[in-house]
Amino acid sequence: MSNQQTFNNFSEFYPFYLEEHSDVTCRRLHFAGSLLVLLVAAWALVSGKLLWLLALPVIGYGFAWIGHFKFEKNRPATFKYPLYSLMGDWVMFRDMLIGRIRF
Repeated sequence: MSNQQTFNNFSEFYPFYLEEHSDVTCRRLHFAGSLLVLLVAAWALVSGKLLWLLALPVIGYGFAWIGHFKFEKNRPATFKYPLYSLMGDWVMFRDMLIGRIRF
């Protein structure tokens, strides 16, 4: 039997996701990683240097995982809920960008 929580949809998952990101430094690292992913993706597409797209998961998850292991002191939700966690990254990025979440 698994001790993994069950979520029926992303709306149920997102509050859990936010609890897993209560440390401001962790959120800032997520934001920086997500912003860098967007910038590198845009640069790769505009410059035609598409091999840089392979670096996107390393950039995004690298910043996020440093935030979790060093500051948040928890295991990233990505390991248990990969799709919802990826969605949560971008919703939290938007929420920080528009001021809904402090960072």
